[in-house]
Amino acid sequence: MADAMEMMILSILAPQLHCEWRLPSWQVALLTSVGKITDSSCILVTLYAEFLPMKARAKCILLIEWLPESARYDVLSGNQEKAIATLKRIATENGAPMPLGKLIISRQEDRGKMRDLFTPHFRWTTLLLWFIWFSNAFSYYGLVLLTTEFFQAGDVCSISSRRKEVKAKCSLTCEYLTEEDYTDLLWTTLSEFPGVLVTLWIIDRIGRKKTMALSFFVFSFCSLLLFLCVGRNVLTVLLFIARAFISGGFQAAYVYTPEVYPTATRALGLGTCSGMARVGALITPFIAQVMLESSVYLTLAVYSGCCLLAAVASFFLPIETKGRGLQESSHREWGQEMVGRGSHSPGVTRSNSGSQE
Repeated sequence: MADAMEMMILSILAPQLHCEWRLPSWQVALLTSVGKITDSSCILVTLYAEFLPMKARAKCILLIEWLPESARYDVLSGNQEKAIATLKRIATENGAPMPLGKLIISRQEDRGKMRDLFTPHFRWTTLLLWFIWFSNAFSYYGLVLLTTEFFQAGDVCSISSRRKEVKAKCSLTCEYLTEEDYTDLLWTTLSEFPGVLVTLWIIDRIGRKKTMALSFFVFSFCSLLLFLCVGRNVLTVLLFIARAFISGGFQAAYVYTPEVYPTATRALGLGTCSGMARVGALITPFIAQVMLESSVYLTLAVYSGCCLLAAVASFFLPIETKGRGLQESSHREWGQEMVGRGSHSPGVTRSNSGSQE
C-alpha cells in the first residue's frame, strides 16, 4: 500500500509541477523517476519467507506482519539459545511439540555470489524472473502515471486530440486536476485491496506461475480495451481492473521468488529481481509522460505488449513452487522438496525453519 500511495502522490504532483514550474514533460518524468530509486522491502520478504510453512506461506507474505529474526540465521551467528526460543514459539503457536534432539545446521555455503544465480539450475529462472519483475514494475507504475493523464482528458481519444491542440499552441500548456479527477484517482488506488484478495484466493489454487500469467494477461487485455473511445465510467472501471491485477501479479512475484531460490542465494535472488523492478520504475515515466505526447496508442501498445511477453515468461518458468518446501542448499537436486521434520533421524533436529508445517 505504501507504494500505491507514493505513486498516487507522484502522479498528482506531475501535472502540478508541469504547470507551476513550467517544466517540459521529460523533466517531469526525470523527477518522477528519482522518487522510485530506493526500496528495502525485499529484505523483509526474504526474512518472512524463511519462517513460514509452505501451506500458508503465500497468504502470510501477502498479509505481511512483524516477525523475529530467522532461526537459521541465529544458529549461523552462534546464537543457539535465541534460535531454540524462536522454534519453541513456532511450535507453541502451531500446537505441536518441539522435536527432541540437538539443534544443528548443515555446513555453511559461500553466500551472496552472483554466479550462483547463473548455474545451470537457476540461469533460466533468474533471467525470466528479472524480466517478470521489470515488466511488473514498468507496467504498474506506468499505469498509475497514465491514469492521471487519462482522467485529465476524459478518454484516450480526447487525450490524443488534446495533444495535437497543445502542440499547436504551446508545449507547456497545462491543465489542473479537478475534484472529479482526484476522486477517480482514489478509486483506482483502492483497487489494490481487491487485487490482493483475488491473488490471495487463487495463488494456492492455480499456482504461482499461473497467477502471475493471469495477472499480466488481464492487464494486457484491459490496456488494449483502452484503445476504444470509452466514456469516463468505463475508463475508470478498466483502469480499476488493470491496476488490481497488476498489483496482484506483483504480490505473486514476491511469493514465488523467495520460494524458488535456496537459502544461500534467496536474499541475493530477490534483491536482484527487486533491482530489475527499480529499473522498470525508472524507465516508465519516460514512456507514460514523454512518449504519450507523441502517440497515445504506441504508449498503450508498449505496456500491453510488455505484459503479454511477461505472461508467456511466467508460463516458461522451470518450476511451480506451490506446495514445495524451501530449498536449504543449492547442492540439492533441482526441484527436490525439503524433508519435513517427520522424516529425519531420531535424536537430531534440523533447523529447516522454512518447512515447518
